[in-house]
Parts: sequence; C-alpha cells; structure tokens
Amino acid sequence: MSATTILIIEDDTNLCETLQLYVEREGWKCLIANNGLKGEQIIKQCHPDLMVLDIMLPDTDGFGFCQKLRAAGLFVPILMLTARTGEGDRIQGLSLGADDYLTKPFSAKELIARIKSLLRRAYSAGYRDVSHRSGLTLDGLQRQVFLNGELLDLRGKEFDVLNQLVGTPGKAYSREELLEKVWGFDFEGDTRIVDVYIRKLREKIELDAAHPDYIQTVWGVGYRFKAGEK
Repeated sequence: MSATTILIIEDDTNLCETLQLYVEREGWKCLIANNGLKGEQIIKQCHPDLMVLDIMLPDTDGFGFCQKLRAAGLFVPILMLTARTGEGDRIQGLSLGADDYLTKPFSAKELIARIKSLLRRAYSAGYRDVSHRSGLTLDGLQRQVFLNGELLDLRGKEFDVLNQLVGTPGKAYSREELLEKVWGFDFEGDTRIVDVYIRKLREKIELDAAHPDYIQTVWGVGYRFKAGEK
C-alpha cells in the first residue's frame, strides 16, 4: 500500500520545511508547493490524500482555491492555515468546503493531531456504507447523493452533514453536536456555520426549502432527519 500523501501549500519556506519534517516523521509522504499554481500541478499529478492550505498565497487566496477545488469535485480533506484570528474568516473557510481551520501560531503536535483526525474521518470504513432513506441514496464510497435516482450536487461538508443526519433518523442534534461529529474538533466560534450548511442542503433536497420535510428543525435543540422513512 502506498504511503499517505500530504500536500502543504504554504509560501513561508521555513514553516514548510518544519511541517514537512513532522509530517514525514509520521511515515507520511509530504509534498510542498509555495503557491496555488504549483499546488494545482501537484494535485493533478499526485492526488494527495490531504491538503494543508494557507489562506494567504502570493498568486491566490486559500478561500478561492478551496472553492475552486470543491467546484471541480475534489473532496480531499483540507486543513486551512491562517494568521487571521477573525471569526468571520473561519466561518467563510468552512462554508467554502474546508474541513478544519488552524490559526497561526500553532504547535506541530496540534497540526499532526488535526491531520490524523481528518484522515480517520475521511477514509474510515463508515464512508463505504450505502443508506436509503426517503428517496435519498447515499453512496459513501463515491460520496454521492441521489434523490429519486437523480444525482445531487453536494459539495464538501454538505455530504457529511447529511450523512450524519440520515444515519440516525429521528435523532435531534444540537449545532454543537453536529460540529463535533462532522468537523471532528472543538469549534471555538459561531455555530451559525451549521445553519449555513442546513440551508444549503434544504435548497437541494427539499421540495420546498421554506417548509422542509426531510431535515426538520427541533426548536430549542437543533436539527433532525425525518424518521420512519426508508
């Protein structure tokens, strides 16, 4: 089996070399790009298993780069790095499809822990399950969702949020629980990011997003997927 490949897109050479050292100590293969163009070339050639992506790059910004990858159907886990501390930036990154967000300065141990968590979640056996609920078909291996036989355009965490809800129909999740289950880390910020994804999902799977049938609001708690439909 080939080694897990981690791609780091970061223009700080010293930081790249340090991160590469720690990544390779874990037995992973580490590739480095100092700009978005080089990162795209490596992605096409080597198909990394996970990306560490800096938001501030010389030829592009991480937000646009992440959005471009997701729009192209590439759902490799993405861990964003930034020197910005604003909550709005974190919400924007996650809403565009990033899987985790780490603010500089950070310890190498924390970075490695985040990478391990993302790899476990992205490539666990649970992603191979296929579930059928209320006309919805979730193919975890291909990360595709069909509604009454038609392929839906779900991107990034949209699939993961729906997969979590569909897997336990009738169970009400708080926003905090969904953040922990789907993103896999303690999100120290505004939980509105969950509402953003719920709204996107409703627009894609509901007949009437304003009066949802599948993804129901549980007032005072959060959200649940309608039970009793298979």
